[in-house]
Formats: sequence, structure tokens, C-alpha cells
Amino acid sequence: MTTQTISQSLTDEQLLDSYSRTVTGVAEKVSPAVVKIEVQHARRGAGGGSGFIISRDGYIVTNSHVVHDANQIEVVLIDGRRYPAELIGDDPDTDLAVVRVDAPELTPVVLGDSATLKPGQVVVAIGNPYGFQTTITAGIVSALGRSMRSQSGRLIDGVIQTDAVLNPGNSGGPLVNSRGEVIGVNTGVILPAQGICFAVPVNTAQRVIGLLMRDGKVRRGYLGVGGQNIDLPRRLVRHHKLPATTAVLVVTVEPDSPARDAGVHEGDVIIAFNGETVGDIDALHRLLTATAIGVRAELTILRRGQKAAVAITPEESFP
Repeated sequence: MTTQTISQSLTDEQLLDSYSRTVTGVAEKVSPAVVKIEVQHARRGAGGGSGFIISRDGYIVTNSHVVHDANQIEVVLIDGRRYPAELIGDDPDTDLAVVRVDAPELTPVVLGDSATLKPGQVVVAIGNPYGFQTTITAGIVSALGRSMRSQSGRLIDGVIQTDAVLNPGNSGGPLVNSRGEVIGVNTGVILPAQGICFAVPVNTAQRVIGLLMRDGKVRRGYLGVGGQNIDLPRRLVRHHKLPATTAVLVVTVEPDSPARDAGVHEGDVIIAFNGETVGDIDALHRLLTATAIGVRAELTILRRGQKAAVAITPEESFP
């Protein structure tokens, strides 16, 4: 073996050791905040999933489909303590929910910024697949800006795709970056595919969590479009003097929806709502608040490169 080969081998070992230390460190930091959630439904019987503690006074984030319509919710902490949980609120449209337990000595997670994620970034998932508590899997961010359907039938946009292995029971657990910050809420897998798993971005989750903690539900305007974040061609940005270089591509238009009634088509690109720039899906969601429901608005789009405005009246979203 040459000196160069030995040097390269040592370098590879060092890289693997560094990766292992990163995953181990993340697991040690975040695992105390990850809980097992056990539920009882009148019709579906027993079920469960995962969740993570976000505050010392007992607030826990999980998936809506884990706790929706549950008759009884129980939380199991990493040290085996069990507590009955109260459902604070759930939002089937984003598959997010908040429950609360009255328990001492809780360790909350640190929430990160999902807007800084890049494909290829290392991530770690922690949860309770098939009841195996505090299971650690690692992988990368496979893609950003995906769309998937929630249990309510609505599209969840801006979803993180990862190859960190998820299984039934992982739902509601955290997806974490290499610094131990939660950047997503694990929510779904495509079966029987392997390595195609999804998480709701934490920036979306933070907005929804705040509303659930305050109101117990999320009232939002509904346009009836499924969208995907895109980069705009520079020539279009320059030609139309647009304030943003990104926008939302309309991938689907729901039948009998405000968007369909307004004449929005698949392939249109949404760049503004009521004069407010729409640079991504989260920006559009932030504008579709309760105050937008039933109020006639202007949706600015690009269609085949031409700028146009259509009148649209958002309806209330009913999961």
C-alpha cells in the first residue's frame, strides 16, 4: 500500500468518524425531547406515532393524522413516564397538531430555519417506528419544494423530501439538521418505494403551531391551487421589473374552486396577491389569512411569459 493510499484511507476513516459523531451528537441532544404518542379511536381502535416537546410547559408537536378525532391521547417520555395529553388543536391541511401534557422536567427542542436547507444536506430523523421508541435514522435532504396530499385531501406544498428512513410510527417526529435543530416534522412515506420520505418544513410548522396554540384551529383562505416553488428566468424578472426572482408555479387547479372560477390554469406562475409579492408558497399562505376569506382580491400571474391579473375571491378552507 502506497503512502498516498494510506493517507486517503485515513482521510476516509476520519470523514466517517466525523459523520458518526455528528449523528450521535444530534441523537443525544434531541432524543430527550422526542415522545411516543399512543391514541385510542372509537372506530379505528389503538394507534400512535411520534412527537417532540417544544416548550418546558408541556406543548408537543405531532401530526394531525396521529391525534385527529382521538378519544384518548397518552404521551410516553424517553424515561418511560406516561402522561395523559390534551389536544390543543390540529390542522389536517398541513397535517400538524399540538397536544399538551402536565409534566415536570421537560426538555424542549431547538427550532431551526428550513429556509436555509439545501439538497444534499445531512439530516437525522428520530421517532418510534412500529413502537420501537427513539429510533434514529440518518440521510440527506433529497429535494425541496415537493407537494403531497394530507389526510384531508388538500395538498401540502413546500414539503421536504428526504431519504432518512421513515416507517409507520415515525409520523410527527422531528427531522433535524447537523446542529441538532428541528427543520421539519416527519409526516409521510411513499410505499412500497424506499428512501422517499417527507417532512413539513419547520417554518410552516411554526406559523401553524402559533395559531393552534392560540385558537385551536387554523382559519385560512382557500384558492384551490397546488403549487411548487420555482426560480424565475432572469429575462422575465428584468422585463417585468419583478421584485423577486422566485415565484409559485401552479401545478394543479382543484375543480369548483375559486382559482378555477377565476380562470387560473395549470402552468400559470403566481407572483403577487393583492399587490403583495409572492416569492414562495409560504408567502402565499401567509397572505391567505382569515381576513382574506370572502374578500375579492387580485392575483397577479405570469402566463406564457406575459403578466396578467385575475380577480379571485378566497373561500374558507374546511378540512
